[in-house]
Amino acid sequence: MLERFLPRIEFDSYEDFRDNYRVNVPETFNFGFDIVDEWAKQEPGKMALVWCDDNGNEKKFTFTDISRLSNRAANFFRDKGVKKGSVVMLILRRRWEYWVCATALHKLGAILIPGTLQLTKKDIVYRFQAAGVCTVVCVNDPFVIEQVEAARPDTPSLKNLVIVDETRDGWMNFDEEIEKYSDEFPRPTGDEATRWDDTMLVYFTSGTTGMPKMVRHNFSYPLGHIVTAKYWQQVQENKLHMSVSDSGWAKFGWGKIYGQWICGAAIFAYDMLKFVPVHLMEKLEKYQVTTFCAPPTMFRFMLQEDVTKYDFSSIQHCCIAGEPLNPEVFKKWYELTGLKLYEGFGQSESSVMIANFQWFEPIPGSTGKPSPLYNIQLLDAEGNVCESGEEGSIMADIKNGLPCGLFNGFYHNDEMTEAVLGGDFYDTGDVAWCDSDGYYWFIGRNDDVIKCSGYRVGPFEVESALLEHPAVVESAITGAPDPVRGQVVKATIVLAKGYTPSDELVKELQEHVKRVTAPYKYPRIVEFVDELPKTISGKIKRAHIRHADSQNNA
Repeated sequence: MLERFLPRIEFDSYEDFRDNYRVNVPETFNFGFDIVDEWAKQEPGKMALVWCDDNGNEKKFTFTDISRLSNRAANFFRDKGVKKGSVVMLILRRRWEYWVCATALHKLGAILIPGTLQLTKKDIVYRFQAAGVCTVVCVNDPFVIEQVEAARPDTPSLKNLVIVDETRDGWMNFDEEIEKYSDEFPRPTGDEATRWDDTMLVYFTSGTTGMPKMVRHNFSYPLGHIVTAKYWQQVQENKLHMSVSDSGWAKFGWGKIYGQWICGAAIFAYDMLKFVPVHLMEKLEKYQVTTFCAPPTMFRFMLQEDVTKYDFSSIQHCCIAGEPLNPEVFKKWYELTGLKLYEGFGQSESSVMIANFQWFEPIPGSTGKPSPLYNIQLLDAEGNVCESGEEGSIMADIKNGLPCGLFNGFYHNDEMTEAVLGGDFYDTGDVAWCDSDGYYWFIGRNDDVIKCSGYRVGPFEVESALLEHPAVVESAITGAPDPVRGQVVKATIVLAKGYTPSDELVKELQEHVKRVTAPYKYPRIVEFVDELPKTISGKIKRAHIRHADSQNNA
């Protein structure tokens, strides 16, 4: 399959990979037809998806199964008025129906918007109105259903309510409905056919200010994830790959469908209602997962359990994304499992941009080196290229066009698209520095960097220092308002088992940070909490902590 898109698949070194990797994008490329259906034709019994949940349910799907089910779904959606350019939102957690619906919508040329379980009525109304959503497919979750039904009177574009694994008044049951339709769906032609540059997918991304933006990807986007899957996650054909992500987040597109299926790997999906470390580790052992990717948060909590009780001998490669990887987590996981953690960096707007690839050793704490798809530059505030060791904004050079995998604008917002993509560089909004060996070291989001008495403090370094202390499971470093210094460093900390908050422990942790890193970076404020605010994908919500502190100081 890869030969259709890559002139070269194997490379001798990182430099060879960086300089000579190319991806061919067919003019009419469509993931549903050219990957899912093509695998079904070439190898009818090839495994595509192994799915299970917390209730003991399990299902296995070949590419032939996904092809036929997605054809039924495409016929169902088309009968309900969904066509090329129609906008459909899926709020499906990790239900197996997501893969079927997504493939069907890609075949139709409809625009897919993933949604998370955390969306409230206000969130849903904004998204449905902004994007013109005509159909929503939801998991059987009381909160989700309640919010969608409450939003419906304010969303005139919404025509179809679809629910999976449930019968409910006013909703169509997806599983029952698609049984009424043919499992043949001829590839559309003429105006209904898709091109590589048609809009395929829109992610709503929330920054620190303003309403969420609609990040637009075209039909070439899956091909950008070949680097993500094959060369960073190192998935293997016919072996199980697991990325831990809810379907409402871009990480799902990174690790649970596109690049993995292009490479012929099978997806392992565990539809967990809540992250319980021992349950996840039991599934890794039981299903003999070969490659595994999860946020650092999950590794931190798994390390609070007895990892040595589990047989991870099937796992050949582990990687992390979503947050920077603290060196202490890297070291502990390696000591207990013999597996190194390969960090990667990117955004909802991109495929993997910087990562630890197979040709060089990962250094604990380093994000790695740039993907060959992106010409990455670190620029200072004046737009100058940074020297080794100098921190700067992570920029992607787009003078020669947009790389395959990078978004092509903001849906329904040409002005913002021009502002962000109309120049020579795409600014990721993240800060890093690069060493003399070409390794990148992440500092933090521009908004997360703390400015204290003339110093700049990146949260990641202080968080990593705290994690070296046995009392700390995880921490969030933020800037808290201070009338004299402007901001001071604040640590919000979750303690390990056996430790309790005290003034003595605060002092001990402060002194520990002073010893491990520059003394001026120590947290002047320490708050102990039971858990940190996080997105459903595991990212720490530092902005949430900052907002609460600013409200308390108002």
